[in-house]
Amino acid sequence: MIGSITRSRLSELLASSHGKRIAVVGDAMLDIYLIGDVDRISPEAPVPVVRVQERKRALGGAANVAQNVIAFGGKCALVCAIGPDASGDAVIEMFEEVGADVGSLIRVSRATTTKTRVTARSQQLLRFDEEDDSDLTGSDEEHLKQAITKTIATADALILEDYNKGVLTPGVIRHSISEAQKRGIPIVVDPKYKHFFAYKGSTIFKPNRRELESALGASVDINNSAALPDVLRELEVEHLLLTLGEKGMVLISKDGEIGRIPTTAREVYDVVGAGDTVTAYLAGVMAAGGSVAEAAIISNFAAGVEVGKLGAATVSPAEVLQAFDQFSQSN
Repeated sequence: MIGSITRSRLSELLASSHGKRIAVVGDAMLDIYLIGDVDRISPEAPVPVVRVQERKRALGGAANVAQNVIAFGGKCALVCAIGPDASGDAVIEMFEEVGADVGSLIRVSRATTTKTRVTARSQQLLRFDEEDDSDLTGSDEEHLKQAITKTIATADALILEDYNKGVLTPGVIRHSISEAQKRGIPIVVDPKYKHFFAYKGSTIFKPNRRELESALGASVDINNSAALPDVLRELEVEHLLLTLGEKGMVLISKDGEIGRIPTTAREVYDVVGAGDTVTAYLAGVMAAGGSVAEAAIISNFAAGVEVGKLGAATVSPAEVLQAFDQFSQSN
């Protein structure tokens, strides 16, 4: 079990994270929600007819991570690819509304990744995705690298947020990590399957259990302390933070130290977006001078708050402090 943190230290790190510059590189998306009701079946096909009563949009993927950075008081520059379309315009508009730097959003010659969900009576009936998830190449990839160099030059931490939508190519990954290592800033990685072993040299590598087991092609026994450091050595990263949903997290360091972090969630309404909150807080706390263990503990409190909200949501430092107080009083 990883040691606890005092309230004064928690408050100090949250305050120090305010104003830190976090570079986020990854796959930004636009989420669209069509919300309505169903009272009949279509005469054209045996499918429900949804009468749309409300339309919502939200930032998804790396853009939601960026929102979470801004929510804890950080300054965020997002390097991502958007298309020359209405969805790309919407991402820029929404990003400006939350006060983020839009100067590193790169226009590319393909559609902005857009996920549209159709819901009725609190049930999702359908989701359709508009995207081209092949790796970016040529001038598009080169423009990303140029933006990454410029962004990392003034950053206090780097987040690589991979959703396998084509931004984090092997070349972009290597370039990002190299630029961050030159400046000696922490590198937090939220990986997906495609380039899972390409993040050598990162500070914190944060997969969930399903992602890790899929990449390794084998189940992972988290109770076998002898096997976990072998996984870390194979990845060639400094720390592995394995997220386990309602079971909390496991932190494995390259010195062989293993620590368990139990969940602090009081109520779980929706787990969507919890990983984005964890990633943002990991980078913010480390940028503020916190240790990896402190960053993991604090991000776990933030995740406990996030899952108590509906949909992908952000978490403020005040909410983290409140969650800490409630957890302390009940234990």
